[in-house]
Amino acid sequence: MQQRFKRVLLPELADSELKLDPGTDDLTICPTLYWSERGAHFVVCKVAHDRYRCQFYYADADQYGTGHVDYTDLRRCVLTLLRVQADHESQSAGLSSGATAADLARQAGDDDYHGPVVI
Repeated sequence: MQQRFKRVLLPELADSELKLDPGTDDLTICPTLYWSERGAHFVVCKVAHDRYRCQFYYADADQYGTGHVDYTDLRRCVLTLLRVQADHESQSAGLSSGATAADLARQAGDDDYHGPVVI
């Protein structure tokens, strides 16, 4: 996180109620790490021994995951979450991962919605 945001961030400890079994409506309280930076909110939840879930969001209706349901490695979970959010932030600013100046010039004036890249 320090490398990504260029400063020390200390996540807060929290609890989240998650629906772990899609076949039931039961909610399970899971220990959670939470932090906020650049208008984005990040959560990493421990759902079982060596199993983690994560997402970032800007508002209740503006939530994003990484494309993986669970991670078995906390470090990989956090790194993937930070990378996906960085890509989303770049796309929101009009930049695409691997885009060249020529690509960006072609997109200028393009009013079509192209959505975020799915990883």
